Amino acid sequence: MTKLKVAILYGGKSVEHGVSVNSARNIATFIDKTLYDVLTIGITTKGSWFLTSEVSKDIDSGKSVNLMLDHEKPGFQTADGEMHSPDVIFPVLHGTDGEDGSIQGLIKAINVPMIGTGVLGSAVSMNKLVAKQLMRQANIPIADFLYSFYSEKENINFKKIKERLGLPFMVKSTSLGSSVGITKVNKEEDFNAAVNEALRYDDCVLFEKFIQGREIECAVLGNQPPEASNPGELVLNPNYEFYTFDAKYVDPDAVKIEIPARIDNPTREKIRSLSVKCFQVLHCQDFARVDLFLTSGGDIYINEINTIPGFTNSSMYPMMWKEKGISFSNLISKLIELAMKRFEQAKRLSTDYQSSLKY
Repeated sequence: MTKLKVAILYGGKSVEHGVSVNSARNIATFIDKTLYDVLTIGITTKGSWFLTSEVSKDIDSGKSVNLMLDHEKPGFQTADGEMHSPDVIFPVLHGTDGEDGSIQGLIKAINVPMIGTGVLGSAVSMNKLVAKQLMRQANIPIADFLYSFYSEKENINFKKIKERLGLPFMVKSTSLGSSVGITKVNKEEDFNAAVNEALRYDDCVLFEKFIQGREIECAVLGNQPPEASNPGELVLNPNYEFYTFDAKYVDPDAVKIEIPARIDNPTREKIRSLSVKCFQVLHCQDFARVDLFLTSGGDIYINEINTIPGFTNSSMYPMMWKEKGISFSNLISKLIELAMKRFEQAKRLSTDYQSSLKY
């Protein structure tokens, strides 16, 4: 049997560059080598692409590659003429230019199967403001919020935000992940620094009501229909006010992971149902992780959805499917199968229209 060639894209021009490297390294390690050949292509923080012998933080030590736009067999060509044409591409790129529809549009344009959510779902899911507006319209429970753009910075008013959202409240960059650009504001003295930090990374800042609750996550897999895992819980060390970047990736004692979460069956099923609904409303495909809050009174709020969740050793997404009996290797194989099936199904769509137009 001929092996499929899987290109893993990693790194990228993002504040989550290092997380991407760690995720991609795990995927390259655990992918079933009896079924798939692996091609690793790293993108530096400046945006240069290199073919690497393995997933490495030293991306620019590889061979620089150009994208070959051959309609029959597009692929990547090195400076010395090596041509590599993958059967499917797995973008393991977190955040800006990797999870926001940019790379997805490029891959769609060259007509190669791709694992994960496409252009539309990636763009709307990455933008917290657009995602919240769509979820609110679909009656999905979310925390109350306000927003402002950089051009309106001088008119941002702490007292008006406090009056609407109360204290504390969260200040967030609209289109980042991994808790970068996020601050919990407890008092007015915290406010200006929080706004500046958010606008450092984005042209839009989100102000969100703080939800005192348990940190719950739920994994979604598949398309027709998608399936939700049992929810897991991140029990945060009281030294942290919220789930920061360091708590996620640096401090091994920041959180305790419980899979499945210790919740009653009705609540578990409601979380699973809301996670699938969120996945569908935001036009996601193949896989995603939904982050939620569960209050002491039993209220559930969707925080956000991650269309390319982490695959690091501490990442919840593969852990939640492992609890359901799906190993890391089998999970990767399922994702590849989902992508290939979607690509084949999309071939029924016509891109040609016969008319009397003269050109």
